[in-house]
Amino acid sequence: MAVDLQALYPKLIHLMLDTVFVVDVDDQILFVSDACESLLGYVSCELIGTQITQYMHPDDLAATRDSIVRVMDGKPHVDFRNRYIRKDGGIVHILWSARWYEDEGVRIGVARNVTALMQAEEELRYLAHHDPLTKLPNRALFYNRLISGLSVAHRYQSNLALLFLDINDFKDINDVHGHAAGDRVLCTVARRLEGCVREADTVARMGGDEFTVLLTDIKSANAVAEKVAQIMMVISAPLGPEFGDVHMPSCSIGVACYPADGKDADSLLSHADSHMYQIKRHSR
Repeated sequence: MAVDLQALYPKLIHLMLDTVFVVDVDDQILFVSDACESLLGYVSCELIGTQITQYMHPDDLAATRDSIVRVMDGKPHVDFRNRYIRKDGGIVHILWSARWYEDEGVRIGVARNVTALMQAEEELRYLAHHDPLTKLPNRALFYNRLISGLSVAHRYQSNLALLFLDINDFKDINDVHGHAAGDRVLCTVARRLEGCVREADTVARMGGDEFTVLLTDIKSANAVAEKVAQIMMVISAPLGPEFGDVHMPSCSIGVACYPADGKDADSLLSHADSHMYQIKRHSR
């Protein structure tokens, strides 16, 4: 028995997991496959006759219009990504393959939901630049921000300060109370440090029990000294009852100021680190 393949085409299109859109020159949706309901939350009859642009995320509208112009100029776009707003208000990330057909006067686009992929990529980027325990920026991200801060300070002839902090006798907490208790103390230190600085500043965990703080646009040496005193006081505050008999240790803080103590990232880090160990030896 002969099979009418042409009659099967609509059924095949509606079986596709990706959504197929047919749009005219005025961006009006002429056809959309059934997969649109899982993609955008609308059934096809709700979309047909409406402008496809009304579902686009407003922040992506300009870039999407540029892509449309490119497609209608005869340059197929097979790797364009943008965001659409679902019927329920959620945001979906879409990867498009689109082509303009001059004879029919329509643009056909195949839309693939890549929201999960985008979220996974974002998570990988986050993990690459943040400490998994404290969620603070890690050494690599801190170094990049320090370089950026130095560039701004040089351009505007402003000052910045780098603080290098080490928790005193932290090993004793791990040895006596276990590493789980030590991890909780590290997270507490991280949150307390974040509460001491402005949004424009950066707190990072360099590794182990060492943290750094980047203070930008410093007005005076007194301001740095006051910030160090504030951090010392906040860090040494008693732990809550949930910590049991774990006592909050003190910390040693080394300071390096730009440009007095160095004009590049490595010099400032080295100076602050050395200053911190001087303070630690003196306290002992």
